[in-house]
Amino acid sequence: MLRSVRVVLAATLLLAPLGAMTACAGLRDGPAPIDQAAPSPLGPAENEPAAEVVAAVGSPTAELRGKKIPKMGDIVTDADGFVLYRFDKDTADPPASNCSGDCAAVWPPVLVDENLKLTGLDAKLVGTVEREDGATQVTLAGWPLYRYLGDKKAGQWKGQAVGGVWFVVAPTGKKNLSCLPTATPVPVPPPGTAASPAAAPPASPAAPAAPSPDETYTY
Repeated sequence: MLRSVRVVLAATLLLAPLGAMTACAGLRDGPAPIDQAAPSPLGPAENEPAAEVVAAVGSPTAELRGKKIPKMGDIVTDADGFVLYRFDKDTADPPASNCSGDCAAVWPPVLVDENLKLTGLDAKLVGTVEREDGATQVTLAGWPLYRYLGDKKAGQWKGQAVGGVWFVVAPTGKKNLSCLPTATPVPVPPPGTAASPAAAPPASPAAPAAPSPDETYTY
């Protein structure tokens, strides 16, 4: 279900494409230089209980920024400068999110109330979709947008190609396929979940139990 959102356009021109770049190592582990502004928290709509906004699972933002960073090139960030992603298992036509539960805990959906400021993005590409919990998620060219729990600092992009289905989103809404890792990364576990379960203790000295394999996540 699509919902309208009032957009304040700060810059209508898309960023120029970045030239071919190599040597992506290191950028996944540290912040890229960004022009980070203080976050603009969204409050509940007038006469709407604040609890309804707080209860929604996601990452509220008051601004989307299209910009360019070293190595990765053209990206989109939220108001706090965190790189945003799209999910191959979602759909863009019609827009729909297929990430909920533990998936949404690891990949918080980008949420908006009413006002959304845009910088370096085409307003025609920006929209919203209503999630199953009633929250309003921002879309770009129809694709729902997300943050990644594994990105600890603004400008990091550790979620690139995670599971082979998560990718940094470009200002056009397309996947940014720069700096793909040589091996497909696995996502961080949901909060409160151990990344690698401990091996089972041996039943007896003569018959030790086989160690459990590392737990993996499909989202």
